[in-house]
Amino acid sequence: MNSSENWDLQIDPDVFKTLRKIPRYDAEALLAVVRLLPADPYFGDIQKMKGEENTWRRRVGAYRIFYKIKVAEKVLLVFRVERRTSKMY
Repeated sequence: MNSSENWDLQIDPDVFKTLRKIPRYDAEALLAVVRLLPADPYFGDIQKMKGEENTWRRRVGAYRIFYKIKVAEKVLLVFRVERRTSKMY
């Protein structure tokens, strides 16, 4: 995939609500990764979600960032951030 052009980044408002509830250090680390996503959404510890079309997750420590890649529009939609638990998957 050619990632020389940046992607547009859209973040669901619920993501910001979640980030306010977690420790500041973790929230800052997650935001730093989210800011890097438009440069190359296929970089890092990512995995395509089974049964979902164009839905990916990126691992950041104990947290997961879930996002959709809309290739035709060159848009990334970050729609959920969750702490990984034993019941998550």
